[in-house]
Amino acid sequence: MLPYEWEKKLVDMNVATLTDKDILWADMVFISAMLAQRISAQDVIDRSRAFGKKIVAGGPAFTTQKDAFSGVDHFVLDEAEVTLPLFLEDVQKGTLRRVYTSDEKPDVTHVPVPLWSLLAEPKKYGALSIQYSRGCPFNCEFCDIIIMNGRRPRMKLSAQIVAELDALYKIGWRDSIFIVDDNFIGNKREVKNMLVAVIAWQKKMKYPFKLFTEASIDLARDKELMDLMRLANFYKVFIGIETPNMTSLEECQKVQNTKDNLVESVRTIQEHGMQVMGGFIVGFDNDPEDIFEMQTRFIQETGIVTAMVGLLTALPGTQLWHRLEAENRLLHVSSGENTDGTLNFMPRMDREKLLTGYQQILDSIYSPKNYYLRIEQFLAYYRPTVRSRYSFKNVLALFKSIFRIGIRSKQRMLYWKLLLKTFFTHIRAFPTVVELAIYGLHFAEITEKIRLERLERQQQIA
Repeated sequence: MLPYEWEKKLVDMNVATLTDKDILWADMVFISAMLAQRISAQDVIDRSRAFGKKIVAGGPAFTTQKDAFSGVDHFVLDEAEVTLPLFLEDVQKGTLRRVYTSDEKPDVTHVPVPLWSLLAEPKKYGALSIQYSRGCPFNCEFCDIIIMNGRRPRMKLSAQIVAELDALYKIGWRDSIFIVDDNFIGNKREVKNMLVAVIAWQKKMKYPFKLFTEASIDLARDKELMDLMRLANFYKVFIGIETPNMTSLEECQKVQNTKDNLVESVRTIQEHGMQVMGGFIVGFDNDPEDIFEMQTRFIQETGIVTAMVGLLTALPGTQLWHRLEAENRLLHVSSGENTDGTLNFMPRMDREKLLTGYQQILDSIYSPKNYYLRIEQFLAYYRPTVRSRYSFKNVLALFKSIFRIGIRSKQRMLYWKLLLKTFFTHIRAFPTVVELAIYGLHFAEITEKIRLERLERQQQIA
């Protein structure tokens, strides 16, 4: 969306280091970030200012919390299809303003294909991303998606999605693609039409991509939709389950999760060849004293191996933020990271009990024994149909896992038992099992990191 004649360089700090040379190369430094990257973003701003560079900032962190940042010359906020052209027009005129903002929700059928040539090293990524739609029809109290992108889903055309798949294929990508929608099935009729085109493309190109996305739990109600996703080569889906406690779901207005049995819904999706990654939250006003045991039981019973459990956080501008502000319960601005073990509001439950219970969930579900039991529970219902391309990268990952887990790790007996059992009884799930075993190392590290950070905070208070 920037002028063709501009020289452009992309530094993605998730996979690369921003050097002084990079900053010196630029006339303008454009920064985008999420709230969880606020500290890093401010550091980039400070470094760039030290070299006298003009700084342009946009993206979720700046759109919702621009006043939290210092040193930015120009904010290009909200959706860039509306505000970026206004900024570029003023660049030409030499009449730049400090803030560009708009409530307009643009027509995404005019969004161009990303300039993937700016991506220096695609091999550093586990997945690349495309977007099909923006917005979500639901009204969850804690969610800022509907604040930024609205409740009416806006979809790209099927031809746009095919063009984006073509673009990724042309740069040599042959791995996973994350469809980064707020809710992929926000408009079921339209997404079904789009999936027909994706299925035809995948078949024509011999299935170069595995796909995953985010969706709501009502996906389990629509067999046709799940079948189409399976045929399009979807292999996993992230679902915000939040809590098995119905009263808490009603509190946060997550009504779509109260209509069906959650355990059965998860299993239905697994049976259609997709791994369910789950988002979970503790800290609701209506959470009972035994919510920590309830969450742990639910996660183990459903075989949701990738269970992302976090503390409730009040994001700026959300309904939850405004409610807690009216109740005089807000403490500070959210870090944007709900797994860092911090609370930015006064909970109804005793604060220390909530933090201790949260840690207990993580310690339980990511203990080696429970983690591997959960993989086995998942395999009992999983019916994999994904078409995968075996590559040197896959083989290397297997051998690295053998060395790090099968030889050096304390969980090596669990690892070998699972791999051998899967190889002889569930061979199609073997690549998934290796992947999950590797993820287990990451989750254990995150759990330990949260524990150490909590201990450090307790010592500081003492």
